[in-house]
Amino acid sequence: MATSSFPRNRKLSADELDRFGEELDALRAQTVATLGARDARYIRNVVKAVRFANLGGRVLLFAAAVAGGLWLADSAVGWLFWVLWALGALSLGLGKILENMELGHNVIHGQYDWLGDPQLDGKTYDWDIVGTADNWRHTHNFRHHTYTNVRGLDDDIGYGLLRIFPEQKWRPFYLMQPAIAVVFALLFQWGIAIQDLKLGRWWSGKMTNTQLRRKSAPVVRKMGKQLAKDYVIYPALAGPFFLPVLLGNMVANGLRNVWTYVIIFCGHFTANAETFPKECIKNESRGHWYLRQLRGSSNLRGGFLMNVLSGNLSHQIEHHFFPDIPANRYAEMAKEVRAICARYGQHYNTGTLLTQFGQVCWRIVRHAFPSRPPKFVPLVQADAAA
Repeated sequence: MATSSFPRNRKLSADELDRFGEELDALRAQTVATLGARDARYIRNVVKAVRFANLGGRVLLFAAAVAGGLWLADSAVGWLFWVLWALGALSLGLGKILENMELGHNVIHGQYDWLGDPQLDGKTYDWDIVGTADNWRHTHNFRHHTYTNVRGLDDDIGYGLLRIFPEQKWRPFYLMQPAIAVVFALLFQWGIAIQDLKLGRWWSGKMTNTQLRRKSAPVVRKMGKQLAKDYVIYPALAGPFFLPVLLGNMVANGLRNVWTYVIIFCGHFTANAETFPKECIKNESRGHWYLRQLRGSSNLRGGFLMNVLSGNLSHQIEHHFFPDIPANRYAEMAKEVRAICARYGQHYNTGTLLTQFGQVCWRIVRHAFPSRPPKFVPLVQADAAA
């Protein structure tokens, strides 16, 4: 297996790599053995928080619409409109973030299938975005988590739009990517929705119109459902004062899109994150798989609030190691994971949100221009691997 050279990562012998994997497997088994009431209570409290934030946001937006009507008659209540509208948009945005990150993403991974609760079944749960959960299960749960940062297999590397790593072939199109990245952040749920459609194959003639229509039909239905809910049905309930509700929904979706984009990009595209050639997964051992997940992931420091709002993807390393373990366990598992990494001389990539996102922005700008990939070296010591 080959990867770029980072001096903070010690090359491991084959025996060390096996022990590295065994220690992480043991940590997983220990955690699974203790799953129980507190994990069930946690996720059900998240469900309640999502419902409360969504309901509160929609009530406040409707109240803002009423205040807007009063504002037309009495300019003195204009301040009330803006306060209610801002609180409503923020509350609804918070509800959408929690549903998307801490509830939907983690439930769809099957983290709570052991509860036997139909509402928390990873195989049937659908979430509050325009993309379908079925497509996400394929592009994310299977392809991304199996082939994390493997070039040509993990479609999350740049999402087909951005050149994040120097190993990606440069094209003049990438000169526009600093601007494209901003638009992508604002419309992130739409990018996720069409990711599995492989529009590049259709554009190049490798997919027929009929095949595209068949593949896109569930996505188009989901898009229509979401658009109707947020931009037709709920605004219509406000009658002639529909505009504040419509705009509030738009802002809430935008807040969720940008936040999700920032968290996901910080988890995968920081300065020390690495990509890998396809050959790296040939005869890949369990220890190799863990090491690849570690080298391609980045964590965020920030405490409990950051953990909850990020869906615990602030512990992206632990999530890539243990995607089907309830994410509320990652913070406590991280202490042992970090100790294991230290014992084997492996860099545990973590930092503040500002630091990690700054590195992401640097990558986006730097690799918009031609850049050379670093030298590749084996992960396993050559003599031991032989």
